[in-house]
Amino acid sequence: MEFKTFVFYFLSAVLILAGLRVITSRNPVHAALYLVLAFVSASGVWMLLQAEFLALALILVYVGAVMVLFLFVVMMLDINLDRLREAFWSYLPLGSIIALMMVFEMGLVLGGNYLGLLESNVPQTSATDSNVQAVGRLMFTEYVYPFELASVILLVGIVAAVALTQREKRKTKLVDPSQQVFVKAKDRVRVLQMPAEKRD
Repeated sequence: MEFKTFVFYFLSAVLILAGLRVITSRNPVHAALYLVLAFVSASGVWMLLQAEFLALALILVYVGAVMVLFLFVVMMLDINLDRLREAFWSYLPLGSIIALMMVFEMGLVLGGNYLGLLESNVPQTSATDSNVQAVGRLMFTEYVYPFELASVILLVGIVAAVALTQREKRKTKLVDPSQQVFVKAKDRVRVLQMPAEKRD
């Protein structure tokens, strides 16, 4: 078995197992950690296909958005944050295992590229062509409608999450100028007379 095939099957197995644990884990913190592992494994598969832009976008966008996802879970499920802070050290073993797994996956892909073990059959482009330019040209020409549709769906999701978490009417301190004009000093100011204290 070639090294590239081994890395592909390893990353795919980790990706499938992490995806299953995301939907079967009862603890939202564990689910978020497994989701991070799934995204890192998927980006490793993209790196094997020499799609570096998509792999880095997956890491930067989705792994960064996991924290927003976790925040939404905390807000919508009304989790007791004090209890989560108390149990911080109980999440350390799972978090360290997942971190070591991600470091091992990155070492496999990057080390294999560096040592020349990942010989790819993907057709190479010239040095003047840019992967980012090609993706941007496709995204804003042929796939502009799906791109805009995805942005609208994400906007609706953000608005829905904010609307669901705001359960009660907010108490604002707005000032009505029309009411302030008719205010009289005697209605707002009261002068108190207090006896003076004598000190020896």
